[in-house]
Amino acid sequence: MKNLIVITGASSGIGRATAKKFSSEGYPLLLIARRLDAMLDLRLPNTLCKSVDVSDIPNLKSAVGAAEAEYGLVDLLVNNAGYMNLESTAIQSPIEWQKQFDVNCVGLLNMTSVIFPRMIERKGGTIVNIGSTAGKNTSEFHTAYNGTKFAVHAMTEALRREGQPHKVRVSLVAPGLTETDLSSGTNNLNILNDREEYKANIGGALNAETVAEAILFIYQQPHNVCIRDLTIAPTGQIA
Repeated sequence: MKNLIVITGASSGIGRATAKKFSSEGYPLLLIARRLDAMLDLRLPNTLCKSVDVSDIPNLKSAVGAAEAEYGLVDLLVNNAGYMNLESTAIQSPIEWQKQFDVNCVGLLNMTSVIFPRMIERKGGTIVNIGSTAGKNTSEFHTAYNGTKFAVHAMTEALRREGQPHKVRVSLVAPGLTETDLSSGTNNLNILNDREEYKANIGGALNAETVAEAILFIYQQPHNVCIRDLTIAPTGQIA
């Protein structure tokens, strides 16, 4: 059996597409998200699905332990769990700022803290963090979300430097506009309508499957090759 893959935010969007892609390649999986039914509905073989919030370190550890007992050590972690709420900073609730940082940044660190130390111990493994073009370019109404994704990019590079002496690869995938339900966290209809209009004007968004293929490509490189930063966006998207 191939090496164990862990994917957070696996119930929809990029996480769901990545789970299907890696399963089709014969990898055993640990899928983590809050919506258990959506993961179980995938009906993937050699897959353990756990309803765990990325804020819950004890249950993250328990989930990883259960998966490793069945499928062996984790060789790839895909930190994909994310939350986005777009709004004018003048009126956005501080609760929404906090939630975006808690999921996108602290959640990433929580999951990494469970797996990274053992990768260091055995001198091997790969971590792929899902960033965004929003971590490279700022946009109106994206202030808090931009902040979280810029942070993800910085943490990825710092983590790569920590992993390098121990042969642990750390990579960033930064998708542009992608067809997922991430925008469901936004309630402002004007912002959502503008987003849909922009999507139409550039000829459509990426498919989540395209991003999943990029993650697989990074992982399947020889272990002495680390693709540090892969930005992927619709051809019509400028920033």
